[in-house]
Amino acid sequence: MLGVRLEPELEKRLERLAKKTGRTKSYYAKEAIRQYVEDREDYLLAVEVSKRNEKTFSLEEVRRKLGLDA
Repeated sequence: MLGVRLEPELEKRLERLAKKTGRTKSYYAKEAIRQYVEDREDYLLAVEVSKRNEKTFSLEEVRRKLGLDA
């Protein structure tokens, strides 16, 4: 269980959004946290990979090698 205090204005905005969409405030809080955690994990993985000094390929190189530009 997690309790979060929001700034009053953000709380009001969240309430309005929830009412407008028929979703709960908890739904939006969970979605926002899930997305943040996924983004942060991706960022940390990218930092780790960038430190390996491995050969990288541009999107164009990958598309060409896989024949996706045809």
